[in-house]
Amino acid sequence: MTKKITDLLGSINIVESIGDLEREINAIHFDSRKVETGDFFIAQVGTQSDGHDYITKAIEQGAKAILCERLPELTHPDVSYFRVENTSKALSVLAHNYYNRPSDHLKLVGVTGTNGKTTIASLLYELFRKLGYKVGLLSTVTNYIDSKVVKATHTTPDAIQISALLNEMVAAGCEYCFMEVSSHAVDQHRTADLNFKGGIFTNLTHDHLDYHKTFDSYLRAKKGFFDQLGKTAFAITNADDKNGKIMLQNTKAHKFTYSTRAFADFRAQILEKHFNGMLLEMDGIELWTNFIGDFNAHNLLAVYSAARLLDQSKEEVLMKMSELKSVAGRFESLVSPNGVMAIVDYAHTPDALKNVLQTIDQLRTKNETVITVVGAGGDRDKTKRPLMGNVAAEYSDKVILTSDNPRSEDPDTIISEMKEGVSADKLRKVLAISDRKEAIRTAIMLAQKDDIILVAGKGHEDYQEIKGVKYHFDDKEIINEIFNQ
Repeated sequence: MTKKITDLLGSINIVESIGDLEREINAIHFDSRKVETGDFFIAQVGTQSDGHDYITKAIEQGAKAILCERLPELTHPDVSYFRVENTSKALSVLAHNYYNRPSDHLKLVGVTGTNGKTTIASLLYELFRKLGYKVGLLSTVTNYIDSKVVKATHTTPDAIQISALLNEMVAAGCEYCFMEVSSHAVDQHRTADLNFKGGIFTNLTHDHLDYHKTFDSYLRAKKGFFDQLGKTAFAITNADDKNGKIMLQNTKAHKFTYSTRAFADFRAQILEKHFNGMLLEMDGIELWTNFIGDFNAHNLLAVYSAARLLDQSKEEVLMKMSELKSVAGRFESLVSPNGVMAIVDYAHTPDALKNVLQTIDQLRTKNETVITVVGAGGDRDKTKRPLMGNVAAEYSDKVILTSDNPRSEDPDTIISEMKEGVSADKLRKVLAISDRKEAIRTAIMLAQKDDIILVAGKGHEDYQEIKGVKYHFDDKEIINEIFNQ
């Protein structure tokens, strides 16, 4: 797909330019390894490398246009150069223009927050398909172009991938797209030029401080998404989260709130809780759902709020919501032949782990033993490790600390750092088994009839990453295998 450079630059503020503006280019790339003859190379300044170091390589591979923050000392006469203040911001505009501004032709809704993004985005996708629409989904678990599956590799894809996927959705006749928006994506301007119809805030708790460094920086990244929304969009926030109102302080969008505890535009109340679902009162009408836990009441209320603001009928939305099922790896339960329940959940932050364990505690009779198997990811926010250990020990009868995705780190070191958060009086209930399969096996061997095992941290993931290699590993598969032995 060839495009003239002038058609791509659009609203980008070009500080300095050299060469032909009318040149046609074949593709845009920020990875020099992908550049071919006639392509546009964007020298993006990343967290791991600087694209300016690869300008020469990109030109050697055939690049005919360069977008950069610093012009190279030597320029080629048959190459066009454009200097901007921020190549990451400009990349979002370039990508969107290259793919014919697809978000202008969709009702695009973004979901951001620490926990609940995947559930809310995925349930909105399922709900609107049940309502008869063609829909797209960009999520941690899987991307969908209507019914076509596109494997997900990140919570939010890069700017080029986003616009390419949105363009495919438009071509497939999709009217809506629901999208997880990570704090990394906002901070790196991956969503900067997208035309959002609405935004949803879930909650803000401890996570990603390896990247953002401080909680305030993390908060500002999330808030940045709402700051970017246009005046015709809607912004929905969780009034039960102490940071909920902060998100909407500077947005130009129409503001709405949802709550299960306070006055809000959209309200819900939990009437009954069971291990197979909840009875809710939502917007004055009783609704049986296949979901469990206070956190899922918030998730469902966010889904309902967005659907109503997207002009869907109250009665039809509630009817279809009663048919929705749990998202993969989110409080999924399996029961052994001898009556042991195992729950698999993606909880990988202290707050998410606490939510799941508190939900289990609310539903149990107190005669069961709760055994938690949990780890923490390597090469990620280390400050949450002792907090995870503390939460697991506080809300469980027995804890087995194990590997998650250790990546380049030593699993035993990660486990030791988690154990540092466990108070001395609770250490007796904690075991350390770095082999995740053996940890799960041990939990099942320790469990008696009616006991509850929580296997937390990986949820939907079907791999374990160790020393740069991804090995197949699926918590549900392992549990079923051991249950049936």
